[in-house]
Amino acid sequence: MMRRRFRPLCLCAALAVSLLPGACAKDKAAPPPDSAQGATPTTDEVTDIAEAAYVYAFPMMENYRTMFVQAVEDSSPGYAAPFNTLSHRSELLGPEFKEIVRPNNDTLYSFGWLDLRAQPVVISVPQLEGRYYSVQLVDMFTHNFAYIGTRATGTEAGSYVVAGPQWEGSKPGDAKKVFRAESAFVYCIIRIQVDGTEDLPAVRAIQKQLRLTPMNVFLGRSRVPVATGITFPRYDPENARSANFIDLFNFLLTQVVIAPEERALFARFGEIGIQPGALSASRQLTPELRAAVEEGVNRGIVAIEDAARDQGQLRGVELRSAGGWQGTAGLFGPGPRMRPRYLARALAALVGLYGNDVEEAYYPIGNTDGSGRPLDAGKHDYVMRFEKDDLPKVDAFWSMTMYGLPGQLMVENPIGRYSIGDRSGLRYARDGSLTIYIQRESPGRKKASNWLPAPDGPFSLQFRMYLPKPEALSPLYLPPAIRVAN
Repeated sequence: MMRRRFRPLCLCAALAVSLLPGACAKDKAAPPPDSAQGATPTTDEVTDIAEAAYVYAFPMMENYRTMFVQAVEDSSPGYAAPFNTLSHRSELLGPEFKEIVRPNNDTLYSFGWLDLRAQPVVISVPQLEGRYYSVQLVDMFTHNFAYIGTRATGTEAGSYVVAGPQWEGSKPGDAKKVFRAESAFVYCIIRIQVDGTEDLPAVRAIQKQLRLTPMNVFLGRSRVPVATGITFPRYDPENARSANFIDLFNFLLTQVVIAPEERALFARFGEIGIQPGALSASRQLTPELRAAVEEGVNRGIVAIEDAARDQGQLRGVELRSAGGWQGTAGLFGPGPRMRPRYLARALAALVGLYGNDVEEAYYPIGNTDGSGRPLDAGKHDYVMRFEKDDLPKVDAFWSMTMYGLPGQLMVENPIGRYSIGDRSGLRYARDGSLTIYIQRESPGRKKASNWLPAPDGPFSLQFRMYLPKPEALSPLYLPPAIRVAN
């Protein structure tokens, strides 16, 4: 998942509030009130509608902000690339990387925004036997609507068609599968396992074999249609937090297909001017209605912020805590799973945009020791002991990354080790147990292989389990408690 360093909202408060009148914090959608039957809504009803609409739209606006910077404005260092082309990260991320918080030190990334308006795009991957990889496909709703990779499609070479909602063609014989998106724009995020810096050349060679190809080119046709006739509105964070969000939302709705089960909800949204293509609808609001919409937006912001402190109360979200660790599941997934869990979807966009489905990767976080005290290597040395039967159960690999606080970034250390895991050359005890040393200074030559260097101050740990086994998800696996060394 990607946690941005600069967010439009902060994490605060506690107790999620309702999305719709009569709904609870578990994302239940209530039926429309009488106003949906033709009566003019009251200002209170307008506020309720605006709150629900803002919560629905928030992840879409966050997604658009990324697309605008990376593919439209082309101003994101290291990530930017025109539509239907890939941008590659060729180095493992370290302390010098400050664009997002809690960056990944396990894989190399490749990114691409797909424009599917004129024709599908074909993603071609090489054979990747013995190495984990995934191609995550995210639609404009922020649903992970499809995956290509070790878990989802296997390790053979192949080509996969990604088609927009209006395409009516059939799968070419040379393609393995067609994935249909509910939006005309799709974010493609590729992760490839890297086993240390010495493995980087091999992974870079793999990146060079990845391809994004327009369908007509893939089929060998001379005529290649190009989508035109669109003006992308500039993303403005202030507008996105005001009644003007309606105009951006209305633009985004021109590029998606609304699921049948949401049509009644959108009929209700239409009562405050939300409809595809109405790009200046907010200007038609009377001062009284604008004030009511602004109140709804503010309530939506608070609802999302509050949900960050009460995730376990959200419908479909599983939360487990023990020994200073917290594991969460249910914040990311495909459309059928995430509808109508709009507050959960908005929370996911706030705390970790583009997170993986839990079946693909699971991310427990450790912020305290086993006694509930904040982790601080300026005061203590720490140890973690995994019994043989308590080691993480994965089909790919696992790691644990160190982040200094409050920045939540990797920290310089004398051996250049920012994460530790089953690919780090760990030394296990004769009984199969594993002890990891978390401290500022080296624990000594015999223990150095199991040392995760820590900063001289507060820190947080991020566990990552790629392809967790089913038994690691039911119940959610939590690493052993972090304990102060004797």
